[in-house]
Amino acid sequence: MQKDGAYVDRLTGTPQGGVISPLLANIFLHVSFDKWMEKNHPEKPFERYADDVVVHCKSEKQALFVLKQIIERLRQCKLELHPDKTRIVDLSVKSEKKYPKSYDFLGFTIRLNWCIIRGRTMLIPGIYTSKKSRIGILAKFRELNIHKRRKPLEALAGDLRPIIQGIINYYCKFSKGCTRFIWRQLNERLLKWVKWEKGLYKMASLRWLRNKYKESPLLFPHWKLVYP
Repeated sequence: MQKDGAYVDRLTGTPQGGVISPLLANIFLHVSFDKWMEKNHPEKPFERYADDVVVHCKSEKQALFVLKQIIERLRQCKLELHPDKTRIVDLSVKSEKKYPKSYDFLGFTIRLNWCIIRGRTMLIPGIYTSKKSRIGILAKFRELNIHKRRKPLEALAGDLRPIIQGIINYYCKFSKGCTRFIWRQLNERLLKWVKWEKGLYKMASLRWLRNKYKESPLLFPHWKLVYP
């Protein structure tokens, strides 16, 4: 749709956010990228989801070479890499600060972190809920206006359970600890519901909610991770 109201059929590309776009990307990139990588770079593992791709290389020289080849390959297929989203990331332990040390992929942030493995403290790549995902989840809870719902806590739990369980199933697959901030914020909203629904002050509301937790610790799925 043009600014003057005229409608023009597009002959190339796919609509941004269109439901068919991921399917078309998978069909086209399966041949133009996946099979090409298997044939020309079988030793380099990669992950691709629709048009989001991460390719793993062993050195800066290798990364620069592969990136150049991918750009040329996609150009042959009448595609181009996004100039702002395409970059080299360095997750090696001993390295200069020449490249970014983390990247986001499918709602997660992959970055180096200190971990204890077999009694030794080591710096290894870890997978965590991305900042953008946390902001989106908290915005979803805010839109639900939980504290304004006039219904029993059990009914409220029934409304929220599918949402909470979906978040747990996806974002807690690699690490449960990275979602604690989200669940603490949700518990604060439940506490606000108690204050509005029961007409109690903060400490009395907290005692009431904790009694509910003792009676039904599995009422809300996230209470297994962070109790009120």
